[in-house]
Amino acid sequence: MKLAGLQKLTLLDYPGIVACTVFTVGCNFKCPFCHNASLVNGTAESLIDEDELLSFLKKRQGILEGVVVTGGEPLLNRDIDKLIAKIKALGYLVKLDTNGTSPAVLKKLAKEKLIDYVAMDIKNSPEEYGRAVGIAKLDISAVEESKDFLLSGEVDYEFRTTVVKGIHTKESLLSLAEWISGAERYYLQQYKASDDILSPFGLSEFTKEEMQELLNEVSPLVKTAGLRGL
Repeated sequence: MKLAGLQKLTLLDYPGIVACTVFTVGCNFKCPFCHNASLVNGTAESLIDEDELLSFLKKRQGILEGVVVTGGEPLLNRDIDKLIAKIKALGYLVKLDTNGTSPAVLKKLAKEKLIDYVAMDIKNSPEEYGRAVGIAKLDISAVEESKDFLLSGEVDYEFRTTVVKGIHTKESLLSLAEWISGAERYYLQQYKASDDILSPFGLSEFTKEEMQELLNEVSPLVKTAGLRGL
């Protein structure tokens, strides 16, 4: 499996858990606001191999509690279940970041108790989904299947949306929140410009005050809502 890199310590990416983050390469979306463009287009450098990752994790047993598997889109990798099984065998909790386009793999990992927490990036309202992910005529049935599976509560989860001026509006976020109505956790993440944004033209961030207003709008539709990245 092609791994793009390893963040050896994070106190933010796995709620309440001291963890590291491993990055996979490749994604089937082309979200213009993506902040990991090199992972999407496969040009990421500093590749590590599986043996190097597992060696690191063996040395950190008793220090780290969890591993965040992110991307890109991790579930596109054919052997992702094998890698996660090896991580779990070392005693780590595993958090999976996913865009929800591989519901069968997601369900398999949950059924086999290979994942402990899922963060699903839910990009926009159903009506605006294709535009948000850079695919005009996207069939969102797979995303909907993953969304419904998480709402069933079989595995601990959160939904999150990176909120971008030029992509999102109050109306589209309200429609999104209705789509995931009753969700355990939903987070609005503030867009941040960087040198690794996929297609930054015409995009900008909402202010802190605007983000709070958007949070106030969506909060009544979910159990717990919050802001990130401010």
